[in-house]
Amino acid sequence: MKKILVAEDESAIREFIVINLKRSGYDVTEAADGAEAVRLFDEADGDFDVCLLDIMMPEMDGIEVCKELRKRSSTVGIIILTAKTEEIDKVTGLLVGADDYVTKPFSPAELMARVDALYRRVEMVSAAPEQPQSTITLGEFTLDVRSRTLTKNGNPIELTQVEFQIMEYFFNNPGAALSRTDILQQVWGSSYFGEEKIVDVNIRRLRMKVEDVPSSPQHLMTIWGIGYKWVN
Repeated sequence: MKKILVAEDESAIREFIVINLKRSGYDVTEAADGAEAVRLFDEADGDFDVCLLDIMMPEMDGIEVCKELRKRSSTVGIIILTAKTEEIDKVTGLLVGADDYVTKPFSPAELMARVDALYRRVEMVSAAPEQPQSTITLGEFTLDVRSRTLTKNGNPIELTQVEFQIMEYFFNNPGAALSRTDILQQVWGSSYFGEEKIVDVNIRRLRMKVEDVPSSPQHLMTIWGIGYKWVN
């Protein structure tokens, strides 16, 4: 069963979301505020595939909920819901661990396309067969494809599944200039119709984890006018 946690304080919007999710075969757990969302997540021992979090909620906002859920799980898919005027919140949400965002107002088709895409990625990761080459080592970094972990000088770096997929793409193409479109299609899928800037925010987040000085990267390099490449 596809399990999803929906945290939205406006009952009319929450009902609209829940109806559409249930029609698409999701087992939905509802929360009316951020604190309830965290409590329900804990009570279920994190047994959710995807969490849908509104930014503006009482008790605990969506950003704080995202932080708390990401502390508990690096594999659960997280989508934040924002208003058009909350541009900074989109970026902040991605930086603290969200996988995607949907801007209000949204159509049922857009919402379900984004939720389904993230659910498929969660399922693909959990059901992925063991790889014949289980590790890729580049300099002081080792990517273990089987356990889906990254270490730097033997020290583990905690990654979300999206971050891991980006790193796996770079490690399989060291030194190659990868465009934002390449990365977007490889990680989010060819049917994704969000904005390319989600790639930039994830690269920024990865630099904070893998670089000694994130503002002066030595590995995740920007290729102006194209995208990014990994340098050993």
